[in-house]
Amino acid sequence: MAEREVVVTNRDVDARIVPAGTEIVIPKDSFVTITQSLGGTFTVSVNGNLARIEGRDADALGKTVEYEEVEAPADGSVSEEQVWAALHQVYDPEIPVNVVELGLIYGCEVKKSTDIADKFDVDITMTLTAPGCGMGPVIVNDVRFYVERVPNVAKVEIDLVFEPPWNNEMLS
Repeated sequence: MAEREVVVTNRDVDARIVPAGTEIVIPKDSFVTITQSLGGTFTVSVNGNLARIEGRDADALGKTVEYEEVEAPADGSVSEEQVWAALHQVYDPEIPVNVVELGLIYGCEVKKSTDIADKFDVDITMTLTAPGCGMGPVIVNDVRFYVERVPNVAKVEIDLVFEPPWNNEMLS
């Protein structure tokens, strides 16, 4: 993660207010401060609020995003290690901590796909720091996006649970 950086948006860009999750559009020629650029996304400060900008819109900030490539095993399998490595790339939009170290991932199971031969399904059990977290759907989608990038993964199922409730002691 780089130091804070002030940039001017070079086009209108979709964003979400953090932590509410409300969708907004940051207009072209707006001054924003990039506060976090981890996991292929950007958290910016704009008009006194934090907002998250997706990596696909990095060009609006004059940036690019490069995703870590995951090497496909020669035997066509998926290892749980690969899935955990992918999960380490998903960051909370407010703080520079990934969802694994934050203690949001309760479990991960890799199993043969029932739909596609020679592929694997991954079941993730996870939580959020608070049940009403406005960014919850965004974080869940990030988990799905990164795990689906693991070679040979056919489908990712995410079970969002709130028992046991998350607490600070779950941080690693």
